Amino acid sequence: MKYEHILHDLVDGVATITLNRPDKLNSFTEAMHAELRAALDALQADASDERARVLVLTGAGRAFSAGQDLGDRAVAIESGNPPDIGDTVERNYKPLVMRLANLRVPTLAAVNGIAAGAGASLALACDITVAASSASFLQAFTRIGLLPDTGGTWFLPQRVGMARALGLALLAPKLPATQAADWGLIWAAVDDAEFPATVASLARQLAQAPTKALVRTRQAMHAAATHTLEQQLSLEGAYMRELGWSADYAEGVAAFVGKRAPRFTGR
Repeated sequence: MKYEHILHDLVDGVATITLNRPDKLNSFTEAMHAELRAALDALQADASDERARVLVLTGAGRAFSAGQDLGDRAVAIESGNPPDIGDTVERNYKPLVMRLANLRVPTLAAVNGIAAGAGASLALACDITVAASSASFLQAFTRIGLLPDTGGTWFLPQRVGMARALGLALLAPKLPATQAADWGLIWAAVDDAEFPATVASLARQLAQAPTKALVRTRQAMHAAATHTLEQQLSLEGAYMRELGWSADYAEGVAAFVGKRAPRFTGR
């Protein structure tokens, strides 16, 4: 598929998708959603030996993403008729978050600039979120009479607690990346000069790790929110059984016994 609104490449197991509408701060349109879904579906279906083992999601220019493009026909008010924004959420944002939550590889959001509205929620939907120190996060929804979507009402309370989550959502302040890291909203904020190298290093580390173990860890932690302790222990046992039969577990043990670095294949 030829992409017009995103960039996509794959190098040494690292797939990078770049939201590419820099003149519009990488805000989302129906077309960009369609391209992003197609790229994620292709990544999910790839069974080749050269397939991706980590996804890096970032933005072109000075923004990660400003969220929904309010000029897009899907959400625009035309001739006084209000749009069905709930339909846009169901058709676009919900499937996007669920694709990331169920992706066969770990996901890394590289927040290079402002992440606002759905853009902020999208960054939080990735497994690890790292931001340049000059970046910021903005829950802009109440500024236009809406509520956080794209999983925002799920991610925020879990990450920073109800008091801070409500403050961010109701007051809509711009949260600097350094403060977001201090609050535990994201993994880390990195000096701008070190940001590209840090993202590359993290991506390389994830690409060389035991992929199935990383994904099962994500799934288990997401499940914990609605499980009893007993249910979570059973889930851990089921996942451990599966991973114990994997090639990467055999390699990890062999490397440990042999006192060498493991060479995981993601299998």
